Amino acid sequence: MIVTLTMNPSVDRTAQLPAPLTVGGVNRIAAVDDSPGGKGVNVARVLAGGGVRAEAVFPAPADDPFVAMCAGAGVATSVVPAHGAVRINLTLADPAGTTTKINAPGPEFDSAAIDRARSTVAALAGDAAWVVLCGSLPRGVPDDFYADLVGALRPAGARLAVDTSDAPLAALAARLPDAAPDLVKPNGEELGQLAGVDGSELERRAAAGDTTPVVDAARALRARGVGAALVTLGGAGAVLVDDDEAWYANTPPVQVRSTVGAGDSALAGYLLAEARGLPPRDRLAWAVHHGSVAASLPGTGLPLGLDPTTFRATVRRLD
Repeated sequence: MIVTLTMNPSVDRTAQLPAPLTVGGVNRIAAVDDSPGGKGVNVARVLAGGGVRAEAVFPAPADDPFVAMCAGAGVATSVVPAHGAVRINLTLADPAGTTTKINAPGPEFDSAAIDRARSTVAALAGDAAWVVLCGSLPRGVPDDFYADLVGALRPAGARLAVDTSDAPLAALAARLPDAAPDLVKPNGEELGQLAGVDGSELERRAAAGDTTPVVDAARALRARGVGAALVTLGGAGAVLVDDDEAWYANTPPVQVRSTVGAGDSALAGYLLAEARGLPPRDRLAWAVHHGSVAASLPGTGLPLGLDPTTFRATVRRLD
């Protein structure tokens, strides 16, 4: 079983625009789709679709429509009782694949709700192969929440993955190696935050075909105790640094329709391959294929139950 924790879940509402967004003008909507979202919920949905048992943990009122939405999507859940409705995040997507995201802050949590979240995850961790800590933290939750949780959960024996950004990511970096997870999944900007380098420069160099700075930054994290780094670089592909090996995979050509959930799908693809005992290069191929398929789908479309024989990512080892 793989357990995911999403402290700031969301209803992902995607409005498909028939033309590019006109800022300050009148925009028509061609279609609207609501999906249960939040990074950990997305990861759990893709894992379940790929045949791996997953359980999504998130805080919400018991009668919140989001809970029923997850059940309708086939997601097994452990709901942490909390006050305040699950937020609604709006994505505006145009035919060219440009997405504009407008994210709500979500409710504010008190110490009791935070403690309930910790204890719920801890109770599940003993039976889990992985615990995946995902996404932003809502108001009231301290920035070092993930860093604390990594240390608290390590004795349970589950491997730990973290996918977050900004202040929670900085707090995790400040606590390495004591809070080092088994896997991190940053993009280029987030890798910069973790490694203390210029993330925009990492992405610029990768887009130009030079992944050496990305590999160097990921190896610096390994030297500080992180088990593996899966770095997603959008159209520039992805890099995996694991057990002193570094691999690069290109992104297959796709028509990008929405980037919402693409990074979450890449993480889920890696975990699906790992659950099947596949080696690092195949985990990277699965990650890139899942992420690219997600980007080709409208709204928060997720790659559920992909056929591995169709995977088109080209993987090569880096020196």
